[in-house]
Amino acid sequence: MTIFAVLENEQAIPAMMQTITRLLPEAELMCFGNALPALAAARKTEIDTALIDVSLPELNGIDFGQYLQELYPFVNIIYLAEDTQHAYAAMAQHASGYLLKPAADDGIRRELEDLRHPAVQKKQKRLFVQTFGNFELFVDGKPIAFKYTKTKEIVAVLVNNRGAQTTNGEIIACLWEDDGDPEKKASYLSNLRQDLNNTFTRLKLNGLIRKQRGSLAIAADRIECDLYDWLENGQESRYRYLGDYMNQYSWPEVMHAQLDEISWSWEDA
Repeated sequence: MTIFAVLENEQAIPAMMQTITRLLPEAELMCFGNALPALAAARKTEIDTALIDVSLPELNGIDFGQYLQELYPFVNIIYLAEDTQHAYAAMAQHASGYLLKPAADDGIRRELEDLRHPAVQKKQKRLFVQTFGNFELFVDGKPIAFKYTKTKEIVAVLVNNRGAQTTNGEIIACLWEDDGDPEKKASYLSNLRQDLNNTFTRLKLNGLIRKQRGSLAIAADRIECDLYDWLENGQESRYRYLGDYMNQYSWPEVMHAQLDEISWSWEDA
């Protein structure tokens, strides 16, 4: 479990760390005294639970919690407040808990033991990506339907790049292979990116696409993928590579050749 603690008073951080470590010694804990560095870290690290002070400098805690929910719809948010002024807003967000400061150890323990989204429940990854054979995407066991067929191909490019940021130019080169007017293709790509965002938001898959200026990446650690499992676990993988990879696309030939070489090396071992 990964826990964020974002507190208004940095001097309170050591005591909070001590309390959480005592209650959940195996948890990965990250503490901040400001929402902005915490938000930057959240874009790189999936969060299970966040204890957030509602009175934060630069960005208030309720807004910060909203940003976290957009990144991770099943994050557990426990608010810390001086009074009940923000309790309704927290309830409207479906927060996991609301504690009055100074929060006693018993109160923190109670909230951590009664999370809105238990960690066991969240272990199952909702998005399954099939790359062996034809490329397909399934959420909760059902295929995803995009408005444009090339939107799915964008995801294929990102999956093929295994979590690396992929520029708009690289995506365009794969999708159209230098065919046609680059400016028109850039405009079309903007529509495809919007379709991808709308579809994933509708399906509550927020945070699976990590965006930077002019580039995209797949959150490789948050998806179940036959390719990733096979590369990580080799012959112990639950999936089998039989020589077919993203069959409907021509651009993954480099990865296809690499997979063949890996498969042959295992057969010769």
